[in-house]
Amino acid sequence: MLHEPAVELGKDHSIPQKTKLGIIMFLVYLIIYAGFVFIGTIYPKALGAKVIGAQNLAFIYGMGLILLAAVMGLVYNYFCTKFENKWNKGA
Repeated sequence: MLHEPAVELGKDHSIPQKTKLGIIMFLVYLIIYAGFVFIGTIYPKALGAKVIGAQNLAFIYGMGLILLAAVMGLVYNYFCTKFENKWNKGA
């Protein structure tokens, strides 16, 4: 018994839009992450500074990066679905 795809896949006309969005989101994340690396490399003591309550900047920035990645993934998924629905209607 062969298992074949349940859905017949066709050409995806939304690839250019999804690619552009992905590159833009990657560059935004890269800049924010580079800020974290810059602070850790040039001003490592700054990462130990207490920022919110008893939490230091390293923890807050690191958790912020993790949450940002998750939110950006959800945003990317939302817009890619919109692009696919718009550009692949007649396909």
